[in-house]
Amino acid sequence: MGLDYKWVFWNTHKKAYDRLIVSGMVIYLVLFFTISFLTNPEIIAETVIIRAFGSLAIIMLHIILAIGPLTRLNTKFLPVLYNRRHLGVSMFLAALIHGIFAIIHFHALGNVNPIYSLFTSNMDYGSLTNFPFQVLGFFALLILFVMASTSHDFFLHNLSAKTWKRLHMMVYLAYALVILHVFLGAFQQETSVFTTATLFLGWLTLVSLHLVAAFKESKVDRFVAEKNTEGWHKVCPPEEIEESRAKIFTVKGERVAIFKYDGKLSAIHNVCKHQGGPLGEGKIVDGCVTCPWHGYQYLPHNGQSPPPFTEKVKTYALKIEKGMVYINPKAFPEGTAIPPISSS
Repeated sequence: MGLDYKWVFWNTHKKAYDRLIVSGMVIYLVLFFTISFLTNPEIIAETVIIRAFGSLAIIMLHIILAIGPLTRLNTKFLPVLYNRRHLGVSMFLAALIHGIFAIIHFHALGNVNPIYSLFTSNMDYGSLTNFPFQVLGFFALLILFVMASTSHDFFLHNLSAKTWKRLHMMVYLAYALVILHVFLGAFQQETSVFTTATLFLGWLTLVSLHLVAAFKESKVDRFVAEKNTEGWHKVCPPEEIEESRAKIFTVKGERVAIFKYDGKLSAIHNVCKHQGGPLGEGKIVDGCVTCPWHGYQYLPHNGQSPPPFTEKVKTYALKIEKGMVYINPKAFPEGTAIPPISSS
């Protein structure tokens, strides 16, 4: 293929979080099996497996979708974001086991291909009370498979960050299909008030978190800078920028991060080339702007990743007038070196 695939190497932190993921999944499954057999000794193992892994996958999917807005609201959740792809692959495996056992249990006992049976055993697509909800789960599983199989950075680099991001935004379509799959299944087969209420509570929590995070982010986008006679935008006094940190401003529709470090100020585009992480929410580590999502680094004065890495972001010129920082709204090409200005 001419493309370089490299195996994943787990660092100490990733190993620790992966152990937490696996431990949490095992504990949940053990508790689910124990409670199920204690409360209903006549229940068959296949049914428990289907319900256990299905409910586990749904819980994990809600956690995955909550991580993004939570990190916007509190940086303490960033380590979870750092390992979100591992959580996503683990969730897919739980959903896959649920799907395989469901297809075997409901569609493999006849002389018809199980997948064909899944799509043809119930053709009542015009009915709410008898809609073939299993088909929705099948398509959700396909989307989750595509996301899990392309989670490695090999695909991120070769598909391009923009294409990869669009592909993985399909998680929201998968979530909608899962919600309908579970709701219709509970409505048709169990009429479970508990399942429906829990599902609604999870959906409401996710919607609320995304709305609160969006409101917080909108404050940055609503910033309207005062301009001087040369068209430079006034942003803030240098004292408002914390050492080794940044403040984020919107300039001509683009988010820009102004960093203070070693008594100097530099401005770069706020979006990381890896997965679109907010560089301005990171900090200066070893002289480099370090993305808070996955640790990608850029030199603040030229927006270039240190060798051997090749990522680059746009840079901006700054100046100080009468104790205020001004930024030139016209960005320089990615990787252009701009001399930093003194922050004093």
